[in-house]
Amino acid sequence: MDDLNLKQLALSIKQIADEKNLPEETVHDIIEQAIAAAYRRDFGDREQEVRAELNATSGEVTVYTTKEVVEEVSDAGLEISLADAKKLNKNVQVGETVETIDQPKVFGRVAAQTAKQVILQKLREAEREVVMEEYEDKIGTVIVGTVQRVEPRVVRVELGKTVGIIPQSEQIPGEYYSIGARIKVFLKDVERGNRGPQLILSRANEQFIQYLFRQEVPEMENGAVEIKAIAREAGKRTKIAVRSTVPGVDPVGTFVGGHGTRVQAVMNEIGDQEKIDIITFSEDPKTFITNALSPAEVHNIEIDETGKRAKVQVNEDQLSIAIGRSGQNVRLASRLTGYELDIEAAQTGGDKPAREPKGKKDVEGSLLSAIEESGDR
Repeated sequence: MDDLNLKQLALSIKQIADEKNLPEETVHDIIEQAIAAAYRRDFGDREQEVRAELNATSGEVTVYTTKEVVEEVSDAGLEISLADAKKLNKNVQVGETVETIDQPKVFGRVAAQTAKQVILQKLREAEREVVMEEYEDKIGTVIVGTVQRVEPRVVRVELGKTVGIIPQSEQIPGEYYSIGARIKVFLKDVERGNRGPQLILSRANEQFIQYLFRQEVPEMENGAVEIKAIAREAGKRTKIAVRSTVPGVDPVGTFVGGHGTRVQAVMNEIGDQEKIDIITFSEDPKTFITNALSPAEVHNIEIDETGKRAKVQVNEDQLSIAIGRSGQNVRLASRLTGYELDIEAAQTGGDKPAREPKGKKDVEGSLLSAIEESGDR
């Protein structure tokens, strides 16, 4: 591209728009921005405020440069004398601005290269923006992609027209991503930064689990059952609180499925190493906390509603089950219920007599008396 063929650029607007799937107005605007950049390169400087208008039919270009009206010009690229400014606008005053008009016919080789770079960069940005607008409607849904590249901190996933990333924090720990593999990903967000928009994907968040269950449990669509809360530690364990809105429908059984087929289908997607506990939601905090700490058996619960805390007593043999490995069970139950849970062993000393079989004490007493009596003789 040794020179900037303005007529050819004007004629190529429709072709570029069709090829890039962009509106013609967008392409026209990009080319005008490129011409303005080329003009600054050839006839002015970077600081100039320049806009260009391209006649798409004739290929003629008009360039408008904004200049400040001054008494004495020290920088011709940015300033214009009052006398010259009055030729453009007779009412203009010192301190105001006017637009000078130029109609360049030829640009140099360097300016042409500048224009080409601007066009390519702006077209890429416009293409990405169009794609991102499409994906913004899909935020909060699961889409299927192909693993393109695995880097130390991110996994890049090809999603048809664009590529998204799974940051390390959104990956399932221990999960292996093989290049070319097709995977389901949750579209968490479209982030807009200095490098342009970026699709943020996740396989580790709670919404991913909720979406997977929605695919397996048709009763969720008609509202017969619902997920009330989810607490997840990806790759390890997930607790889900479910409830039924229809009398007689078992919510847990509905989510588990016959022979566990529904919950197994979800586990097949996230990996068998992650266990899923499905428990019944309850409006009663004590019942809900009891259910959430499953499989541990709860002895007693004292609730502090003000501080959103609960003191949970369990029998000593249930203590390690309630807390779980590295505190996982109580941690997830706490997040699921919204209460800070303090687990402690129940004081069972006073209860022991009540749990002894009826009449046992009398028998023991009689035996001891008999032994003592025989000893006295």
